[in-house]
Parts: sequence; structure tokens; C-alpha cells
Amino acid sequence: MNHAALKRIIFDQHEIIRNAHIVPRRYELDPEANYVITGLRRAGKSTLLYSVVQDLVAHGVAWERIIYINFEDERLADFSARDFQDILLVQNELSDERGYFFFDEIQNIAHWEKFARRLADAGERVYITGSNATMLSRQISSTLGGRFFPLHVTPYRFDEYLDARQQARTETALFTTREIGRIARHFDTFYQLGGFPESLRYVSPREYVENVYQKVLLGDIAARYSVRNVDALRVLMKKIAEVVRTEVSFSTLHNTLKNIGFSISKDTLIAYLEYAQEAYLLFRITNATAKFVEREGSPKYYFSDNGLLNLFIVDRETALLENEIAVALYDRFGADLHYAKSSKTGIDVDFYLPEARLAVQVAYSIAGEARGREIGNLVRLAKADTAIERLVIVTKEEEETIEQDEVLIEVIPAWRFLLTECVGTASR
Repeated sequence: MNHAALKRIIFDQHEIIRNAHIVPRRYELDPEANYVITGLRRAGKSTLLYSVVQDLVAHGVAWERIIYINFEDERLADFSARDFQDILLVQNELSDERGYFFFDEIQNIAHWEKFARRLADAGERVYITGSNATMLSRQISSTLGGRFFPLHVTPYRFDEYLDARQQARTETALFTTREIGRIARHFDTFYQLGGFPESLRYVSPREYVENVYQKVLLGDIAARYSVRNVDALRVLMKKIAEVVRTEVSFSTLHNTLKNIGFSISKDTLIAYLEYAQEAYLLFRITNATAKFVEREGSPKYYFSDNGLLNLFIVDRETALLENEIAVALYDRFGADLHYAKSSKTGIDVDFYLPEARLAVQVAYSIAGEARGREIGNLVRLAKADTAIERLVIVTKEEEETIEQDEVLIEVIPAWRFLLTECVGTASR
């Protein structure tokens, strides 16, 4: 590749990073490690790298040593694996010292992992981002040879959202009437519109999220996997939004699409769902009490950000509330997150975390008939699994402690649950 053009791309990126406003995130990166950073598009991966660059420069690293390349730059449309060597040549032209290499959305270039492995073997410091889970596949991880740490980045969680809004969330603030009111007000916006960092800049965050969704659907899924029936893919995502909070079988989804005129095979439908998960659009949890075949065949799906879910639904406050709790728990506990449902025992619990010894129900309110139903499910689970230590009902606003049949249940408003139970380093 032309070295002058490559230098212009690098210097233009330097200017972007110099002017970037960085809101601190909860991720801690080892300064001696190389990283493969993955996550949903526009979740903040690039900004995280900007913060690393700004920190390096603040500690005396010259800009000429910073080789930052965004592979979605249209000037790199013809870039291929054979051009990677030019990056090293340009780095040597810019500085006599070792460089720091930052490669954004590098999955666009075939065989990128071999180049990354070569840099790591040479002792270079390398940071890589991508918007697809296949970047952490067994095959690629084997090629990288353990020389890179994986890091998964999500859109803002509620604590980060408050930080971005400059809202105090100290222990004192959580028990101060005025601050509680402000935090609750911020939560009303957050759980409706989601936590994409850049969406906070816009008067109409929904339009921004819609653009992100279209890019993920058409670029990260349809184009990447050569999806033939994009309309079926669109409808499938809408149907998943409609059944958030409930387990759903592949057969049911297949019949639903068939009944409205989309004759894709069940295997194709399953593949579409896997593509959506690999692009971090969706994630799923399984029934901890079911047999393996049933568990894999009837998962519950959630969207990776409430802003995405809210594109499809109208006046479904409970679905948004549960989706947000699911996102936070999945980010915090990863593969330990399940649901628990059994027709034999009558147990129907939204979130079951056996390793954390925690069970969580989500209800917009426990007024009226909902009270007996939600409490009863947790009491039955507590009797069936005596290892569970905490039973929680997350509501929109209600807060109390309930004791029934010698079982203690905490009722916690969602904003407080997110700030006290789901803050910390992500598990994935």
C-alpha cells in the first residue's frame, strides 16, 4: 500500500483521538498485555482504545509511535493481508522506537490473526477490536496462541450511564431523597433508550440506535454471512423482541415465520439466531432445570441493549425492565446465568444463578395478584434448592423485605439493584 496514504490515515486518526472526550469505563487493561476487544457495534470499543492512547501520550510516548488504523476507513477498501507488512514499514519510517499498534475492526481483513500473532511474537504491543464473536473462536484463539487477552465491551451499564450524566452514585447519594429522585429519573430514560455511549449526544437517541441496528443487521449479519432472505431475518428479530421474557422453541419460531409467508428451513432459522448472537445483537440463557435437549431447544433470548429492544415494542414496560436486568446479570455473571422453570414443581423463576447462590424475579410491580405469584415462585425454589442464599424481586419502584414460610425475600427497585448488585468487572 502507498506509504504516504497510510501515514495520512494514521495522522488523521491521531487528530480524532486528541479531540476525543473520554468518559472513564469500568474496564482495566494490563499495560503489559495485548488485547482482542470485542462487543456490539458502537458499544465503546474504539473509545476505550482512545483512552489507552491518551494515557500513553500523557506518560511521554510520542505520537509518532502510535499506529492507530481503523479498517472501516474507506481509504482502506482495497487493503488485504499482503499490505500488513507496509504497516510495519511505515512505523519504522515514523520512529526509531517500537510502536504501539491499535487496529480497529480488523476482522474486515482476512487472515488478520496471523499478522497479529507475528507482532506479538516480535514483542510488540498490540490492541485489536472487532464486532464479531468469531474473533474469539477456538480456531483464532489457537492461532493467536494465548498471546492476547480477550475483553468484552458492552454499551454503558447504569453506573457508567450515571457517570456520563455526571450524576453522583456514592453510598450517600443512594440514601439521599433528592439524589434518589435524580437517579430514578435517569433510570427512566436509561431503561427506555439504552446505553450506547454516543446516543447521549443526540436529541433523538432512538434514531441513532436505529442506525446502529441497521448497520449490525445488514453489515455484521446479512453481508458477513451472505444471508439470502434478509426480510426473513428482519421478521425473526421482530418476533424475538415480541417473546422477550419467555422461553421459545425453534419449532415455534419456524412455524410462526412459515405462517406469515417465510419458508426458510429450521436449520436456517437457527443459523440466523447464531449470527445475531455472534454480532452481539442477542444473547440467550437456558433452563437450568431442563434436560440438555430441552434446555438447548427452548432458550430465552434477550437484546444486548434496551435501545435495540425498544425499536420493536410499544408500551411494554415489563419487557424492557426484565431485559435490562438480564443484560446486567449476563454481563456480571456470564454463563452462570439461567432461568428455572419446571411444570413438575411449579417453579418459574426469571433468573437463577446457582454459583452465585442467587435467584431473581423481575416484576414491574408486585401489587395485587402479582405479589402472590412472584413470592410463591421464589419460595418454591428456595424449598427445592436450599443452597440458594438470596432471593430477590426487582421492581420498578417498590422496596421492602418479605418473610414467608421461613423464606426471606428482598424487594429492590431496579435502579438500586443495578447499582449495588451489578457493578464491577464483567465476567465475560
